[in-house]
Amino acid sequence: MSASSGPEVVVWDTTYACPLRCSHCYSESGRRAPRQLSHEDMLRVADALITLNPRVVALSGGEPLVVKGIFEVAGRLSRAGVKTAVYTSGWVMEPWMATGLATVFDEVIVSLDGATAQVHDRIRGRRGAFDRALSALTLLDGVARERRHQKRSPLWFGIDCVVIRSNFPQLEEFCTAIAPRFPELRTLTFNAAVPEGLASRPEFGRFELLDDEQVADLTSEHRRARLQELAPAGVRVFTTDNQNLVMRPDRFASGVDTLVMQIEPDGDVRALPVYEGTVGNILQESPLDLWYRGVSRLRDPFVVETLSAVRTMQDWAEAVRRMDYHFGSQEVRSRIERRSVRTNPPEFTALAL
Repeated sequence: MSASSGPEVVVWDTTYACPLRCSHCYSESGRRAPRQLSHEDMLRVADALITLNPRVVALSGGEPLVVKGIFEVAGRLSRAGVKTAVYTSGWVMEPWMATGLATVFDEVIVSLDGATAQVHDRIRGRRGAFDRALSALTLLDGVARERRHQKRSPLWFGIDCVVIRSNFPQLEEFCTAIAPRFPELRTLTFNAAVPEGLASRPEFGRFELLDDEQVADLTSEHRRARLQELAPAGVRVFTTDNQNLVMRPDRFASGVDTLVMQIEPDGDVRALPVYEGTVGNILQESPLDLWYRGVSRLRDPFVVETLSAVRTMQDWAEAVRRMDYHFGSQEVRSRIERRSVRTNPPEFTALAL
């Protein structure tokens, strides 16, 4: 698939409402207005996305399961032949939700950022987050097992871990202590944290962002093979450095990187995923026109200079800060300036009750 034919993957941040306060939150969800559309407008966005014919639409947030009517929105996409995925913290998961997820989503991903409550809850900023995530996984495991016994279409669910320095020593524990608890689990993915949003703060880079040696270790074949060996037989283990999201103009032009479109909760379309700055609203303009407009930003001299220079994780974090401030609205700039005032280094962040 080429840039001229549209995005392969669409990430739709359906809301910025969230019960958690993650130290690395890419969208600062739970700390800002939800900007969530009405149900009718969300269906209109779904219809617009169908015209793009992407390989997959991932519903994220914030916490997408707090969005009323999210199952109908996903069903609209699914019935049109678009594969769907949802990312959830599991905090609000109830039995009926686990059952409903199996009917409209091709993949359900639960975010788990620690193999122990102490680590996960500190990263996620709220006590009980670990227990709720495991409870959600238990519910999904039960639904998947029941559907398998009934010979119905499978519920494919997995665990996604954003890897930072705090949880880096626990990767093997995910495979040996967490994954075996859920016999129907299908995937275990370890993603190096992207220096986006709160994770782009200089203090986060000093305390939590993986250094380049850790990234190389995470994505080495030796590490992946070791984790795969430790995981249960039915679980596929993936590791990634997320370097495709740097959006280096030369790599994008050569077709090396996945073509991703990111949509904000109110329908605004980002020019480039990860970086602040939008090119229009999908409810008001052709989604393909917005895609072309976003891709054209990769030819902007400022973008070429900034992104072509990225070689290290710290380079990337600096590039994100430059891009966000250059292309962000005044509201975005004000939010960036407030970050250093109201946030502390990750190890000093207090857990919410």
